[in-house]
Amino acid sequence: MSSGQQERSPRSALPDEPSDPALPAVRTTGLSRRFGKQLAVDEVALSVPRGSVYGFLGPNGSGKTTTIRMLLGLLNPHAGSIELLGRPMPQALAAVLPRVGALIEGPAFQPYLTGAANLRRLDHSDATAAPATSDERIAAALARVGLTAAAGKRYRNYSLGMKQRLGIAAALLQPRELLVLDEPTNGLDPQGTREVRNLIRNLADEGITVLVSSHLLAEIEQIASHVGIMSNGRLLRQGSLREVLSDGAALIRVTTPDVADTVRLLNNLELLDVTEDVRTGSVTGRLGDLEPDRIAAVLVNAGVRLRGLGVERPHLEELFVSLTGEGFDVLR
Repeated sequence: MSSGQQERSPRSALPDEPSDPALPAVRTTGLSRRFGKQLAVDEVALSVPRGSVYGFLGPNGSGKTTTIRMLLGLLNPHAGSIELLGRPMPQALAAVLPRVGALIEGPAFQPYLTGAANLRRLDHSDATAAPATSDERIAAALARVGLTAAAGKRYRNYSLGMKQRLGIAAALLQPRELLVLDEPTNGLDPQGTREVRNLIRNLADEGITVLVSSHLLAEIEQIASHVGIMSNGRLLRQGSLREVLSDGAALIRVTTPDVADTVRLLNNLELLDVTEDVRTGSVTGRLGDLEPDRIAAVLVNAGVRLRGLGVERPHLEELFVSLTGEGFDVLR
């Protein structure tokens, strides 16, 4: 390599940037993949907004990892199209992948090397990385994941949380616009899970789009702005977390001493699954398309004494089970 090549900025060597930053960070249309006779991914249409934390959820065998591998060019789709950062894939693979960081199926590092040495080994194997700034970028990546103090510690002595954070540091050695994380908290204790959760939040605050595949529904509910739910190779729901949860069956709960009258009136309004609990003095029913204000007005006009009236939306876990028929305990 000539001296001129060594001094060339890796960013200047990349083809043109995406023309429209308003385009989704990830967009697929009709994405499909078979393994023999099995249709593993069936016409999936992902749309991951830029700057979002997109929680990609699904039971084991739902097609999540196969979809991620196709996004990154590790598998070829049998049908459909992929766009990353506004560019068609795989045509723009060389232009786009340097702006995409990924941690798939856990980090793989040399156990006898230190954290910094492992990153240096990876950085030197990157043809787009400028050797002159290697030490600076390694130090910055370690700092971003909170591992500066452990930079000289051998990888085999890292905790699980530290290992996952080092894997994310490896994905951040170069400037990234999109980060794809497959089960980043898998096997972590509560402290390690909190560390990775806080890191994902910080990355999103910096404007990096994060697509995170996970089976920890409560964790995703805490950090995700958008979610997609997969089952049997199909994308069942997708959108902002608020929109997806609003698709679930919301309940209205009325607290009153007039339980019998409330049950009668809610049935007259054709609410489904009206249930009374005399012990707590409450009545619940599936809200459907009715506005809570209208229900309140009907109850008050009928002389029902209201002590409380509220709408309860399902949690992500409840919606997931209703869509897939499987609980989080069978996911991985």
